[in-house]
Order: sequence, then C-alpha cells, then structure tokens
Amino acid sequence: MKKTQSSVTAQGIAFARAFESEKKAEERICYDPLARRLIDPAYYFLGRLFAGYGERKGPGVMGFLAVRCRYIDDYLAECLAVGLEQLVILGAGLDSRAYRLQELKERVKVFEVDHPATQKVKIGKIIKIFGSLPEHVTYVPIDFNREDLRELFSYGYDKRKKTLFICEGVVYYLTAESVNQTFAFVAENSAPGSFIIFDYLYASALITGEKRGEIARMQRTERFTGEGLVFGIEEGTIEKFLRARGFGDIVNTSAEDLHKKYFTGTNQKRIVAPIYAIVHASVGG
Repeated sequence: MKKTQSSVTAQGIAFARAFESEKKAEERICYDPLARRLIDPAYYFLGRLFAGYGERKGPGVMGFLAVRCRYIDDYLAECLAVGLEQLVILGAGLDSRAYRLQELKERVKVFEVDHPATQKVKIGKIIKIFGSLPEHVTYVPIDFNREDLRELFSYGYDKRKKTLFICEGVVYYLTAESVNQTFAFVAENSAPGSFIIFDYLYASALITGEKRGEIARMQRTERFTGEGLVFGIEEGTIEKFLRARGFGDIVNTSAEDLHKKYFTGTNQKRIVAPIYAIVHASVGG
C-alpha cells in the first residue's frame, strides 16, 4: 500500500462486520459492536448504499467475511482455553478483538502489527472511543513489504510464550518474499504450542481470464489504493505449503466447510465465495 495512505481495505472489512452485526441475533454470523464506530461515517453510508451491488458483482464475499470473522473468533477462544499467553495480530487494520473480548483484556498481551499510516488512524479511533489506549495492547508499526517482524522484539514480544498469530485478510496483499519472511519469523520465534491462523485465496483466481467481480475491481483500483492482490495458494496445496515452512497439525477449512458450519437455519441460502479458505496450524507440530 502507499506509504502515507491508510488502508482502504481495512475500512471495507470493518464495514462488513458492522453490516453483519446489525442483523437480528438469530441471523447474524459474527458480532462486532465496535465495528461501526471504527469506520468513517461517510464510508459506512457508501457501504450501505452499494452493499447489494457489491454482492451481485462478487457473490458470497460478504458471506465469507462474516464467517471468517466468526471462525477466527471461535479459534481464538479455543486457543485461550489451552493457555494462550500472547496474541499477535498481523495487519491488524481496524480489528477490534483486543477491545471486545474480555479474556484478552484480563490475561493476554496483544500486539497489533500494521502499516504506520493505518495504525495512526486506528489509534485515533481507539482513543476517541475509550478515552485512552488499553494497557494490554502494544502497537507495532511495520510495513510488511519493507520491514522485518523482528521489530516485535523491540516492543516486548516474548518468544518463550505460547502465542497465536492472526493474519486475517493479509497474505493476499504481500509479495511471495514477504509471505515467506513472515512465516519464517513465526516458525522460528514462537514457543512450542504456538499457533497461526490465516485466510487465503486460490492462486488461479488471480490469473484466470474470467476473474470474479471483487478480484477484477481490486486489481483495477490498485493504483489508487496501493493495495494489490498479488499472492495466492492453489487449492489442495496448503498442507505442503505449511509443512515446508515448519508447521504441523494443519486444519484447512474451505468455503464449502464454512457454509456447512455456519450457514444453517435462516441462513441456509446465503453463500460463501468459493475461491477463499481459512487454515490454522501449530508451530512445529
């Protein structure tokens, strides 16, 4: 992304959470009461105005964003149950987990890692909402495509502690080299029993002649946003990809799996875009 520009994508992801959270309790998949307060009011208004159009052009994207948030929340709860000590949110954007999940506030050190321009906006929003920055959250300004995650050590990261790395909606925008460096850091600087969870899109979706609407749109607007879709992992190869980088206990969850898990009852007719998946794994394994 551009050096001095806050992430446009971060606003869009937060809007998706806000949009889902406003549904009735029995219908919504994820719930983030802070999402609407984290985004600009003008962006929220435009999001509401064009939500239907966006879904027609990229069917199932909103569904995927909703289940992705819920799936990662659920996995985080599992990690907390087995003694999680640190949480590192890579490309944190306008993520609100550190502020809405009580267990994190009580006993887990949280590191939010993100591009300096986006993080500056985020910090301003948090101060406006809460009056001050929470003591359990440390903000680490890093540009993944230009800087090394070893900067975490300067901010108090302890590689001896059981850690979860959340990388939500991030790897799409990184170069292959940056992806490899990120995963190498996690594998080499995490305590036994640490974990990583991230979502990815299938590499073929980036190069096919008939791209899905959301992919084509983001590639068209890259020169304005500075956020380009450049990295994918092909369907069926994620286990090989992660084992080669030092991870084990790999659980891959496809769009179909996510639909079966979350879109039940009144949500049965909703869809999850088929080109995305979520995977979690342990360090070493």
